Order: sequence, then C-alpha cells, then structure tokens
Amino acid sequence: MMVSIRTLTLGVAEPHPLSEDVVTKAAEALRRAEAACRDAGYDVQTLRLSTRPVFGDMQPTAAYARGLQAMLDEAGLTYCSLGPATSGVETIPDLLIGNDALNCTVRLDGNAGAARPAAEVMLRLANETEEGFGNFRFAALACVPPGGPFFPAAYHEGPQNLTVGLQGASIVARAAEGGLDGLTERVGAALTEEATPVVRLVERVASELGVRFGGIDLSPAPNGQDSIGAAFEAAGGEFGAPGTLATAAALTAALRGTALPTCGYNGLMLPVMEDVVIARRWEEGRIGLHDLLAYSSVCGTGLDTVPLPGDSSAGDLARLLLDVTALAVRLRKPLSARLFPVPGTRSGDRTAFTSPYITNTTVRW
Repeated sequence: MMVSIRTLTLGVAEPHPLSEDVVTKAAEALRRAEAACRDAGYDVQTLRLSTRPVFGDMQPTAAYARGLQAMLDEAGLTYCSLGPATSGVETIPDLLIGNDALNCTVRLDGNAGAARPAAEVMLRLANETEEGFGNFRFAALACVPPGGPFFPAAYHEGPQNLTVGLQGASIVARAAEGGLDGLTERVGAALTEEATPVVRLVERVASELGVRFGGIDLSPAPNGQDSIGAAFEAAGGEFGAPGTLATAAALTAALRGTALPTCGYNGLMLPVMEDVVIARRWEEGRIGLHDLLAYSSVCGTGLDTVPLPGDSSAGDLARLLLDVTALAVRLRKPLSARLFPVPGTRSGDRTAFTSPYITNTTVRW
C-alpha cells in the first residue's frame, strides 16, 4: 500500500494584506500539485497555504481575517497559516474565531513576556469556539524556523516554495517490529524507500510550477488508528514504560539520518488526542506532562493536543509554555505547544469530542 501524503504546503512570498489574485493563483498551483500526486497513485489529504508572519507586515484586524477567509473559501482552500506573532498576541482570537481556515501562532523564544497573553488566547479559544476546537489552530512556538509544511506551526520566508509532509506513522510502525536493536537502521531504510519517490515527484512538480522545492518533513504524523504510539509498542514495551525515551531517540535518529532533502520539525509528533495509543496511555496514567517534555528533549514537536482541565488558569498554562520554551532554547531545537484546555471540565473528567479525528481521553495536569 502506498504511503499517503498528509499535506502539500505552498509558501507564498507576497506580504500581507494578501490579494485575491495571490490566493487564487496559490490554490491553482496546489491543485496542479495535487493532481500530479494523485495521478502517480498517492492520496493527498490536505492542501495548505503558508504565509509570511502577518504581524510583521501589518496589524491585522478581524475585518481582514474575514476577508481572507472569504477569499480562501472562494479558492477552495481550508488551511492557511498567518505565521507567528511576537506582539499583538491578544488580538489573535479575533482573527481565528469564526474563520476556520486560519491558523496563527506566537513566538516565545526571546519573547517570554508573551507566554501569559498566549495562555489567555488558549482560554479564549477554548471558551469561544465549538468544543474548544480553535486551539487546534493555535500554538506557541520556540526556535521553530520557517519553511515547514505542518500546521499550525508553518510559516514562510523567502521565495515561493512547495513542501510536503507524509502520513507516515504506519511506515514507522511496520519497520519498528523486531525491537529496539537495529531500530534506527530499519526505520531509516523504510522511510527512504517510501519517501524517495515522493520527493522526486514533488521536486518535478515544483519545477513545473516555477517554484522552489522546499523539502519533505518526514515527521511520522499519526491519525487515530494510524498510530505512532503503536510503533513504540511494536519496538517493545508499552508507550510510557521504561525504554520509551530510548525508542524516541532511536526513531528520531532515523528521521534525521536519511539523505533526503528535509524541512520542518523532521522529528516525532506525539499528539495525545490524535493518536489512539497515546490517548489510551494518557488516560491510564502511564504518561504525563513531564514524560512528554522528556520525550521532547530527544524528538520532535513538544506538547501537542494535550487535554487539560477547562478550569486551568492562565498562569498555569503560561508556566507550562515557558517550560517548553526553556527546553527548546537550552537544546537549540524547535518545539511547540498546542495545549487544549477543554471547556467545562475539571481534572479527571473525560472528553466528549464529536470529531472523528480525535480520540477521547481524560483531562488532567
């Protein structure tokens, strides 16, 4: 079975405010890329538009966000990143609420004072969007460079480019069977075999579109039953048991040891509520926030879709964001935090999300 492409992401060079012509041409380029990939037999799950940081170009208003959403709707695009803010953070909910295609982030490295406003954004999104889902489109970043394809962290700088991200958890899970010995080599070989033709294809498509190929993010994104947690357990031992950190390090070494042109995190994603095995281990108490932070020290994205009590305070959230930032700065590695305070819940409650893409679990600190 061929690997699925999780995202084709086009980074546009034009500054905000974006015109309808820019959005329309970007959508046309992405659809051409999608058609080429589908003709080659690949399933393409999403098409995404990554922009320059909007707060670097202008002070965006709710009216601008609504207009951009309307242009994206007309163009048939459902994902657009506005990039990271370093100031004006408190206005981000006004851009995201009611504009479901828009994603935005805040940058915390060298900007620790933004942790509290970022936490307040998370609480507003939790309480003012349906089921708190606005927090899927917002994250705090530390040391995250431009040019990655995965949202919400993606943003763009430089000339227009095309990047690709795989739906790769199943590749890693199959290669992980056989235990920790030789894990890095097996996974590296499997990823190289599956991703090389994707790279060649998207490189060719980018050339035909007249844009730069920005690389592939090999981060093995999970999706429910397509679980990166299952890959850990195929290598031996439950996720969260002793050996989990060693497995995370071995898998990350595989992701970063290929000769492929990579971009973005290019490391493990451990999103609690988007992975059925990790969500189960979280509910069982096998893993907690400090475990996830420890795994982040040797792998990928930081804290992702972590279900926290809805009565969490902005101060508690801000301190957790600063923990992630401290780890990123100390290790000089890109990390992010996409926290999910679940409205109306207290520690120990169970989530009741209706989305088919979410695994329900318990909320707790």
